[in-house]
Amino acid sequence: MQIAAVQMVSTPEVERNLEAAGRLIAQAAEQGARLVALPEYFCLLGRRDRDKLDLAEADGDGPIQRFLAEAAQRHAITLIGGTLPMRCADPLRVRNSSCVYGPDGQRLARYDKIHLFAYDNGSEHYDEGRLLQAGDTPLAIDVQGHRVGLSVCYDLRFPELYRALMTPPCDLIVVPSAFTYTTGLAHWELLLRARAVENQCYVLAPAQGGAHENGRRTFGHSMLIDPWGEILACQAEGPAVVAGELSRQRLAEVRRQLPALEHRRL
Repeated sequence: MQIAAVQMVSTPEVERNLEAAGRLIAQAAEQGARLVALPEYFCLLGRRDRDKLDLAEADGDGPIQRFLAEAAQRHAITLIGGTLPMRCADPLRVRNSSCVYGPDGQRLARYDKIHLFAYDNGSEHYDEGRLLQAGDTPLAIDVQGHRVGLSVCYDLRFPELYRALMTPPCDLIVVPSAFTYTTGLAHWELLLRARAVENQCYVLAPAQGGAHENGRRTFGHSMLIDPWGEILACQAEGPAVVAGELSRQRLAEVRRQLPALEHRRL
């Protein structure tokens, strides 16, 4: 199955972001991708963190969700819609939600980001917990006979989440992200390849990548990695489609030669 990650440099304007996402989704579909994944906050990187609250949609209804459903149906693909802010019971917070749509435009799943990023090195400061409400449920879905594990950005640092998704084993883990340039430079590739190797599955990581109008710089380097940890495709910065094949034969070969998943004791 051909799969693709969309890399974006999202802006504070939703309409511009949806237009850009639409072009890149079409490009991926034209290249043969049957599963396409957008990056975290593909729809908005606002000038203020609180812009998420104004943009937040009700579950199952809103222009961003309609855009994702229509794009999936138009191109007859499974579309992993990066993330968008979703309303929750707390009016001062939102969920960071990744919604998946099938080729018929129907929603297949919604995963809410579990781990909330916090970082302070003296010059950069982030604390997602101020505005986000954490999810609490690991989630994997079936896409054309492949088990696909869902995660978002900072989740990548918590291997226990991926182990929870590996019963039965996933063929693919998807990690829509907006890594900071500082943390991405240090750990992005390292962590992605580790998750692929330890779980013996493909990892598809669509990312925000470049200098944003709000002054933030994200690391980019959207990647497709195989079960042996080899990088099959990568884009450093700028809007792009990063694509390749999810091969059942390669999965079986790696797991047969080194049956580490069968050797687990804990």
